[in-house]
Parts: sequence; structure tokens; C-alpha cells
Amino acid sequence: MGNFAKSVNDTEFETNVLGSDKPVLVDFWAEWCGPCRMIAPAVEAVAEEYEGKAGVYKMNVDDNPNVPNRYGIRGIPTLILFKGGQEQERIVGGVSRDVIANVISKYV
Repeated sequence: MGNFAKSVNDTEFETNVLGSDKPVLVDFWAEWCGPCRMIAPAVEAVAEEYEGKAGVYKMNVDDNPNVPNRYGIRGIPTLILFKGGQEQERIVGGVSRDVIANVISKYV
């Protein structure tokens, strides 16, 4: 895990993500997922770029089954942008840093 994208678990999700007054991007991932590892540097770069304007969290789906199940995560990586406690946008699969940044930029 990098310095900017923070880890979140099932217990902290309500407070850190849904309760945030800023937009929050959550990267649902797993250790064994190749595409997850491929986009990790892009997620970290976006987290650094939007530090203070938006939150960026990573949730390991193997360690935290409740939230991914609640949001119907069927494939990873899946990134969901939340604002005001509601899902706004969803990205599934390996995408570029620019695609991730463009989603966040609409909500900051």
C-alpha cells in the first residue's frame, strides 16, 4: 500500500467512506489479482493528486467480504466513486490513471 491511498475495512467503511464530506474512491482488490496490481500505481498517483480534495481507499475483498457483497462486486478490480454516501460511478477492470482521475474530477 502506498502513502496516499489508505486501507479501509468492513468496520470502517460507513465512517470513512459513506460519512465523508468529500468524494471518496474505493478500489476493491485482492493480492492474487493481476489487473489489481497493474492499476495500483495509477490509484496511488490519483490519491496523491487529489489529496485533501477527495479520499482514496483500497479494500481487500478477501479480508472484507461484507461491503463488496453489499455493492455487488463480482469482478475485480472495481473502483466505486461515492459522494454524499451514495455510489456515483463505477469502473470495472484495468484502466489508466487518466480514466480514474477523470471520474474523480467530476465530483471535486
